[in-house]
Amino acid sequence: MTRLPRRFLADAATAALFAVCAGFLSGCAQTVEKQAAVTQQVASAAPAVSGFMGGDLALLKPGGAGQAAMLYVNPAAQWKQYDKILLEPVQFWDAADSPLSPADQHMLTAYFYNALKKNLQKDFTLVDQGGPGVMVLQVAMVNAQAATPGLRSISVVIPQARVLNGLQSLASGSYAFVGSAEAEMKASDAESGQLLAAAVDRRAGGVAMSAAAQWKWGDAENAMNYWAQEIASRLLQLQGRAPAAQ
Repeated sequence: MTRLPRRFLADAATAALFAVCAGFLSGCAQTVEKQAAVTQQVASAAPAVSGFMGGDLALLKPGGAGQAAMLYVNPAAQWKQYDKILLEPVQFWDAADSPLSPADQHMLTAYFYNALKKNLQKDFTLVDQGGPGVMVLQVAMVNAQAATPGLRSISVVIPQARVLNGLQSLASGSYAFVGSAEAEMKASDAESGQLLAAAVDRRAGGVAMSAAAQWKWGDAENAMNYWAQEIASRLLQLQGRAPAAQ
């Protein structure tokens, strides 16, 4: 399959999808949101979302325009106290017969983890243990088409240069998912375990006709970049802070 030039994909996505490229865990170039599908999925407590969310699933409500498909924000959370984040390894959920090899799963989750770390550390202090003022952030990439997904792997430490080289080698002929992929997140207080926020968002191919059936690694890369940006941006907004000067 011929891969369209990166510039063409970026220009087409910007023109067609600018309206959905903002909000909590939302928007990404070359993909479109699938809110109706996620709303139905959450309402039915489907394994694709209930596995990671657990008992917090019932708190999720449909997001508004420009927001994640489903979300929850704790109205009692004292957001300004959370200036530190414990970022847990990104999880990968798929069926037992996932077409992605363990090596590819690690490449995918490592990329997502690195993207989250890059965006979060601009305005938050990243720590490796809990304590006062620490928010625990858990994120999962889920194969939304899997009937009975389970936890298959978690991110491992892989240098970003190696991850990027790996993704480029896979981009032209490999598919990360069929049709669409899903990101799920939970933020909680490190000491009390109180849930602070949760969200589920799904993206499907939106520009190329073939993207409706197959999600290339390039699509997944775009989605993870934007999800990482929006998670960091939304957490900062909840604190009432402006981004630090870069």
